[in-house]
Amino acid sequence: MVNQDFLGKSMVIMAKPAYIKEMNTVFAIVLAAGQSRRLGGDIAKPWRELAGRPVLDHAVSALANHPRIKSGVIVAHHSALDEAKALAAPYGWSVVEGGDERAFSVKNGLQAIENNKPDYVLIHDAARPFIPHDVLDRLIDALDHGAKGVIPTLPPSDSLKKVKNNIVLDRVDRDGIDRVQTPQGFDFPLIKSLHDADKTGKATDDSSLLEDHDHQVTTVMGDPMMDKITTAADLTRAEYLAQGLQYPRDDVTLETRIATGFDVHRFSDAPGPIMLGGVALDHDRGFDAHSDGDVTLHALTDAIYGTMADGDIGSHFPPSDDQWKGKDSAFFLIAAAEQLAQHGGTIRFVDLTIIAEAPKVTPHRDAIRHRIADLLKISISRVSVKATTTESLGFTGRREGIAVQAAVTVTIPPQDDKP
Repeated sequence: MVNQDFLGKSMVIMAKPAYIKEMNTVFAIVLAAGQSRRLGGDIAKPWRELAGRPVLDHAVSALANHPRIKSGVIVAHHSALDEAKALAAPYGWSVVEGGDERAFSVKNGLQAIENNKPDYVLIHDAARPFIPHDVLDRLIDALDHGAKGVIPTLPPSDSLKKVKNNIVLDRVDRDGIDRVQTPQGFDFPLIKSLHDADKTGKATDDSSLLEDHDHQVTTVMGDPMMDKITTAADLTRAEYLAQGLQYPRDDVTLETRIATGFDVHRFSDAPGPIMLGGVALDHDRGFDAHSDGDVTLHALTDAIYGTMADGDIGSHFPPSDDQWKGKDSAFFLIAAAEQLAQHGGTIRFVDLTIIAEAPKVTPHRDAIRHRIADLLKISISRVSVKATTTESLGFTGRREGIAVQAAVTVTIPPQDDKP
């Protein structure tokens, strides 16, 4: 079986042992009910903006766009429930109110998804906005192979000291010491039963509940991208990451790349509407295509993959695979953009030329620009949409189909170490 990781690269997943139920259901819980007292300011961490998007949105987007995660729930502070519902709606997630303690918020989240009967649950803190999909793959794979609880960890990179009142008391041996990150993955029935039994609400780390009841907790390699935002300096560093920029203390510079994409779809004999740039347009003939036929988003997706020299839409989502039949092309575009983000890239400008005699594109140009800007999470000022004809020449001139040329400009760290 071929799976798609967060960086968009195909990887072969070995056949699972017979005792593993195929495609166990995975749900996610994102905790966003804290008040961020250590960060300061009037706005809580989940609602601080990184590259024009709330911290919370970065985390939810990464989880919601992983192919194994079916759905999830945001646990929000009572003062931000409306904002959380608006953020959750495009992902099809639900929202519940948090509790006075973190553990009570987790309990509320578990209760909210209980009726969906998930096999596994990933519990994540919203203050960690960046979640590489390869870490999610490792967590879910460990659960698939029998782990009841699994956590991402990293060894400490700095020396450790025991300190009191600004005086060093002792050295701490780093051997065997790991720092713990989220999301943490669990067998749903087990973690639900442990939280139900815990009346204190003092657990600040969900895996500790398993440890306290003599259940083994497995570790997988985490990622520095998942470091938590706690201080104002953390927030500044995260802003640089979100924009694909290098933090000032780093010595890595960015390069500018421009890539193009081109796609064509013929019309079928069936009636429309057709999808063009994520917008449904009335037309007397629909597209003859494997997915929804959105030639504009397909060309744009190819251009984004081109900036990474990583194939095209067909190599990532082959038309021979029936799971992509009739698929909303927005899914492909978002996957390509997420991959670019994980390479540290940022989309700076998008230019599209739609070549068609019919339907008329100009009346719908702004709607298409708005939709693409929303899908890519960029300003509409960075999206250009033009329309032209071939003056009755060729297949587009004969009104047999539509062609689109896309160009994308990105900034990205050098990728010389990647094949």
